[in-house]
Amino acid sequence: MNEEQKDIFFDLLTKKAIYGLDAAEQAQLDAMDPGNAELEFNSLEMAAAAISLMGADNDPMPASLRSKIIADANAFVVEQNEQTVAWPPATNEEENGYIAASDEKPSGSWLGWLGWASAALACVALALNIYFTRVQTPPEIAKTPPVETPRVLSAAELREEMLKAATDTIRASWAVGNVKELTQVVGDVVWSDQKQAGYMRLKGLPVNDATKEQYQLWIFDKNQDKATPIDGGVFNVTAEGEVVIPINAKIAAAAPEMFAITVERPGGVVVSKRGKIAALAKVETPSKPTA
Repeated sequence: MNEEQKDIFFDLLTKKAIYGLDAAEQAQLDAMDPGNAELEFNSLEMAAAAISLMGADNDPMPASLRSKIIADANAFVVEQNEQTVAWPPATNEEENGYIAASDEKPSGSWLGWLGWASAALACVALALNIYFTRVQTPPEIAKTPPVETPRVLSAAELREEMLKAATDTIRASWAVGNVKELTQVVGDVVWSDQKQAGYMRLKGLPVNDATKEQYQLWIFDKNQDKATPIDGGVFNVTAEGEVVIPINAKIAAAAPEMFAITVERPGGVVVSKRGKIAALAKVETPSKPTA
């Protein structure tokens, strides 16, 4: 079998391993069978199977890519076959005439030749496997649901949570102060000594211009001098209707008795003159109020 016939024979075996042959091509292969075709086909089929399995979870391999694999493998095999059949240089004993030298080159083993083909195809398969692994997202990562960021609760929702959880919650209802225009302020204050937290629920307090004035809360505690009640923080009302404002006590309030809201300059004051008291709330009998 000459080199051209060998190329045709190998191409037929390769096509049989990857695509399969039609009747005419199978007949051509049978006519060229040197006796080891079945073993050689099995060797190629194993390499082709490695490529097919590699792409099982991906899109089908393009025809142009398959053709390139066959061409590259064929070229690799031809090069390796030429190196394999190259006759080795004569030894000293041959040069001295002890062993007769021959100008003939051995034909090489078809099984060895096809072994190189299998290795070539397997190398190409490995390269493609690495490529697909790097460019595609692993299924276990792609299927992992995104981590949801917990929703931030509003002040009204936090108030409800505190009322459900705290056992020492106290309540005080708002009443009018000394500002004649403010006659419709209603709502309540809830406070927990244990949590050192509380909320003001207000309705009827006008929207303020924060560049001119702010509201400030004061906490009158039985353990604190009445002249210097605890600063509960400044706040703004930005919308009409009911609002819920967190209390920001500057020091611990162990036993609040009354709460007051004054109108102060922007940023608040250290000690209020109490000239504008918008609302007052006296603490009711300590108990856990209903929401």
